Amino acid sequence: MRIKTMIIFSILLSLIITATASAARPVIKSDRSYFDINSGLYILNGNVNIQVGNRTITAGQAKVNMATLEVWGTGGVTVTQDELFFSGNNVYVYGSEQRAKIDGGILFRRPDLTITADRVDYSWDSKTAVFEGNVQITQSGVTRCVDKATYNVRTNVFM
Repeated sequence: MRIKTMIIFSILLSLIITATASAARPVIKSDRSYFDINSGLYILNGNVNIQVGNRTITAGQAKVNMATLEVWGTGGVTVTQDELFFSGNNVYVYGSEQRAKIDGGILFRRPDLTITADRVDYSWDSKTAVFEGNVQITQSGVTRCVDKATYNVRTNVFM
């Protein structure tokens, strides 16, 4: 009886570990891709789609370092997660720091809020977005312009 319990426990533990590991692994799709052995980067071209959990990054072209989870993307970049939506021309994702920098014609949207800017630095850990350069905020039908705005996504409050 004890051996049977150990076997069942081992099988359940294996299933849990496998499910957890596959949930954290990114799913990467593109029209063309190759691994550059000299740089250690995956080079992706055309309809790039990178998904990690419920976070998705799309771009025309991208380079990905799987060891550090760094992503450099250009050309029609979007970053989405749940109800959040960022778009711009370029993105650099610091995977180990849970941070993304997007620049070039930033558009941030969520229900009842739209922000445009030259660039944004977003932290998934603190849920804080720092918008800089020609920032235009439209919230509840009211628009205002500032040079810099810090927005907490979790609390829906500007700081």
